[in-house]
This record gives sequence, C-alpha cells and structure tokens, in this order.
Amino acid sequence: MDSKEEKDENMERRIRVPSGRFFLILILVVFIAGAVATSFFVVDQTESAVVLRFGRYQRTVGPGLETKLPFGIERNINIPTQRVETLTFGYTPTDLSGTSLTGSFSNENESRMLTGDLNIVDVEWIVQYYITDPQAWLFNVEDNITTIRDISQSVMNQLVGDLPILSIMTSERSKIEHDAQVMMQEIFNRYEMGIQLVTVKLQNIVPPEGDVQDAFEDVNKAIQDMNRYINEGKEFYNKEIPAAEGDAERMILQAEGYASDRVNRAKGDASRFSLIADEYSNSPEITSTRLYIEAVESVIKNGGENLTIVDKNLESFIPFKNVGGSV
Repeated sequence: MDSKEEKDENMERRIRVPSGRFFLILILVVFIAGAVATSFFVVDQTESAVVLRFGRYQRTVGPGLETKLPFGIERNINIPTQRVETLTFGYTPTDLSGTSLTGSFSNENESRMLTGDLNIVDVEWIVQYYITDPQAWLFNVEDNITTIRDISQSVMNQLVGDLPILSIMTSERSKIEHDAQVMMQEIFNRYEMGIQLVTVKLQNIVPPEGDVQDAFEDVNKAIQDMNRYINEGKEFYNKEIPAAEGDAERMILQAEGYASDRVNRAKGDASRFSLIADEYSNSPEITSTRLYIEAVESVIKNGGENLTIVDKNLESFIPFKNVGGSV
C-alpha cells in the first residue's frame, strides 16, 4: 500500500515539474514578444517622430524604422512635418480639396467683420502652413489649432477694420493677404509654435445678403465699367498719340527738306549771279545781249498759245501764234 502511494506521489511530481517550467517559458516568451512589439515603430516619409521617456522629451527621429525603450517607458508621437495643412475660416468646405466654396457652409461667427468705414462685410479665407519644429509644436502651445485660428481671426479683423469696404473688395485685396501672412508669422514665431506659413488667401469678400449686397453689386458693376472706360481711353491714347507724333515728325522733316532745298537753290542762284556779274564786267555788251536773248526765249517758251509780240514803240505788230512751240 505504501509503495502504491509513493508511486502516485512520484507521478504527481513528474506532472507538476514540467507544468511549472512550461508557464515560466510561456511568461518569458510573452515578455520577449511584448518587448519586441513595443520597441519598434515606423515613421512615414512625410513625418518626424518625437520620442518621450516617461512623458519627457528625449529626441526627434526622421522617417524609417526606429527603436525605443519597451513597455511604455518611451513612446513616440508622429508629427506630419512634410505635409501642408489647410485651415478654412468663415466657411466649412465639403469638397475633397478642403478649400472650394462650392457646396460649402458659411460660418458668420468667423466671416462677419466691421470695416474701417463702419460697413459690414463677410470675409472668407484660408491659411496654409507646415510644421518645422515637432518639439515646439507639441510642447510650447497647449492647443495649436485653436491658437492658429484665434491669431488668424484677430489679424484679419484688424486689417479689415482699418480699410473702407470698397478697398477691401477691390484694390487692397492682395495687400491684405500679404500683410496678414507677415503679421501672423511674426506672432507664431513669438509664441515659438514651430510652424511656417505657406500662404494666406482670401477666398471671398461680400457684403451681407439682402439689399446691402445688391447695392454693393451695383457699385462693383459701376467700378468695373469705370475701369473699362479708363482702359478704352488709354488704348485710344496709345493709338492716337504715336500717330500724331509720327505726323509731326514727318512735317518737321518735310519742312527741313524744303528749307534745305530753298537754301541750296538760293546759294546756286547767288553763285550764278556772281558768275554772270564777272562775265558782264568783262564783256558788258555781249553779256547783256545774251541775257536778253535768254529772257525772250524763256518768255516765248512759257507763253503758251495766246502769245502776242508787240513793238515797244507800236511801230509794228507781229501777230504770231504758237510762236513758243516753233522756237
């Protein structure tokens, strides 16, 4: 009987010992698997990862397969540093791009503003940015998105409140976008938020719906007509002024040519007169006779068909016709 009990005890020992080792090995395997599973993490190409140890910043790592201390001793937070983020103001978009006004829902709490000339206007805009410093983005400001929205609204209200409504809707639009981006970036840098603005773009600027909007649409149409008339006037000016300047230049050149011709002819006549005077001083009778004959010849040639030659003493009458043609 005793031997049977001993055999049972030995059998129980053989069963218990392997069972204890099995659980120990199982715990070890689970521990190793958990350590491995919690020691590696992947960072996407568009991201950077901030590694925290017991909640305290340790390091920032780039894209790829990275390691950390297991079991929550270190944990990673992936931040999209290579992606441009877009925030809309004054409306909620419904398209895939997240910026289109088509089918969007307006938000008057953000869009409605008071202008410098005490008019009401609805302004809708977008702000695009990317994260440059993941550590600053995580730790320097408690609620980043709310802070960006509050700063953007404050700056836009300030700029719109300094200008009349017509300037906001027309000529000052680009300047508002530029000034808003500069002012927002200065505030973000002062708060050390770790972001860089890409653009601030006004999507839509309109007065509130109703009679006010109709009146401003009429004003805008009048402004467009005015600009069109100004452009047409400039076009006519640019067309006519060069033509008038060309005519004036041509007339000046013609006058200069005529003056040069008259001067040259006068000089030629003076030179010819000097030569004749020299010949006359040498042979007065011959020269005077030649000049007389040349004068008569010229008169006869230019006299035409009705030429009549009369003796100066009227002692004779020569009724020649067409003399000029026969000389």
